[in-house]
Amino acid sequence: MVKNSRTYQFPSKPSIVSTAVAVGPLEKESPFHPHFDHVYEDERLGQETNEKGHSQLIEDTCNLAIMKGGFQLPDIDLFLGGDLVNQMTPTNFAARQLATPYMGMFSACATSISSLITASFFLETKQMDRILFGAASQHNAVERQFRYPIEYGTQKPPTGQWTVTGAGYGVLSHNQVGKPFVQSATIGQVVDCECTDPLDMGSAMAPAAFDTIQRHLAQNKGTSYDFVMTGDLGKTGSAILQELIKTSGVSSYLVDQYRDAGAEFYGNNDKFLSGASGAGCSATVYLGPIYAELLAKQYKKILLVATGALLSPLSFQQGESIPCIAHAVELSME
Repeated sequence: MVKNSRTYQFPSKPSIVSTAVAVGPLEKESPFHPHFDHVYEDERLGQETNEKGHSQLIEDTCNLAIMKGGFQLPDIDLFLGGDLVNQMTPTNFAARQLATPYMGMFSACATSISSLITASFFLETKQMDRILFGAASQHNAVERQFRYPIEYGTQKPPTGQWTVTGAGYGVLSHNQVGKPFVQSATIGQVVDCECTDPLDMGSAMAPAAFDTIQRHLAQNKGTSYDFVMTGDLGKTGSAILQELIKTSGVSSYLVDQYRDAGAEFYGNNDKFLSGASGAGCSATVYLGPIYAELLAKQYKKILLVATGALLSPLSFQQGESIPCIAHAVELSME
């Protein structure tokens, strides 16, 4: 493994050999819908609480990712995953059912990529062969914790985003021809621009995304990407990031080759305001449609950047600002 500042190259080419994506009923309105493996008609998946439904969603999707790879649970050396709810209890409880070696991951909505980066490091040691990674969110459970119970009918401003009910998980293994592999990754640092509005996550996270993208490109000079996609800045945050890219002159081609999963997730449906968010947003898009398009060789090299707002209900109530993080992974088919 080669380190250059906070960017790491992975010569063993850890490959994503299988993925699975499952979402809730509203998510079938997404233009990405054809690439979702399963759409549940019940937000709670038949469970008595949102949180139990969240855990069931994780367990089901993990099992599907394992099965699609032609594996069984005993073949998995480690499960890396996380969510946004109360010490990640939905993921913890799913791991209890999966009964695999497990390490919980928390980078808020950036967990999909932080778990992939960590899995890549483990595989480089040659001590493991197959690692299950990913993230999930459940709309009602997350809204109840971070904002207001949906029963209150609280109105959100245009900067607000809709937490995705969705789970995306993959199995990472050693280099396999014909599968997308992790070529490099940049670990972000916390950026705090003193934003305090929990209903405007995009504005808070955009500077962290810019910082990580800027650092990654500086360590990979001469590398071009089919596109760079952030996780869930939404329409508000992605507009800020685009302006930062334009004014900085970091890389002019990014202006036309930048995308955001949150801004695209629900199409142009205004009822979702600034777009999608949640740990399941980047996880479902990256491991669903983007993975499928890489497999089909529509793209050769892309940069995926997941962003996370590192706040809690308590920190917000205590008047703290919202520190944010972004991690980047370069996926290649070359």
